[in-house]
Amino acid sequence: MLDTRRVRAISLDLDDTLWPIWPTIERAEKVLHQWMVEHAPMAAALFSSPAAITEIRQRVAEQRPELRHDLSSLRRESIRLALYRAGEDPLLADAAFAAFFDARQQVELFGDVLPALAELSRRYPLVSLSNGNADLRRIGLSEYFRAAVTAREFGVGKPDPRIFHAAAGAVDVQPGEVLHVGDDATLDVVGALNAGMQAVWVNRADNPWPHEQQPHATVSTLSQLCDLLA
Repeated sequence: MLDTRRVRAISLDLDDTLWPIWPTIERAEKVLHQWMVEHAPMAAALFSSPAAITEIRQRVAEQRPELRHDLSSLRRESIRLALYRAGEDPLLADAAFAAFFDARQQVELFGDVLPALAELSRRYPLVSLSNGNADLRRIGLSEYFRAAVTAREFGVGKPDPRIFHAAAGAVDVQPGEVLHVGDDATLDVVGALNAGMQAVWVNRADNPWPHEQQPHATVSTLSQLCDLLA
């Protein structure tokens, strides 16, 4: 059971907790492809094959293991490799990635998110904790958060306990005083539990719980989280 008396701060996952990620990525992929068609048509033809895209990304991941937690750099270097293979200017990779990244920040929030963030941020310091590359400032949510911790900047990602401890440190509390909230049963909930935090599972799709360890609570919306903490 959730012990609300212990909660002095809340860490929040982003992708699929505050907004659905795949529609966002699909739109950004289309923007990237159109940019390539206009500026690097040979690479665009190469990128039109899912098998080719997968192979290029796997090759970059194998050659640059130090980037495994940096999704932005992995994508940028994948674009660079595609440009090189297509005989086009690899220096175009930065501009191509910028087009993708701008579109990636154009998320559509779940309807419960803004009211919940407004209420929660009045009562607790909030810290975002993400393995992804969302930019809260560009999305327009930075005003609600005291800090942001990412796998890209920290060097390890969820479910490693160290990144959860970094989130606690970012708002000057102990891990046991943090309530972590996220949609991923393994990365968010089990990761937070193993880091000594309380954890709430955001289960918007009514999925079955897959682990022996149990979350302290399960909600289908952030509005329900606010009710639990009232």
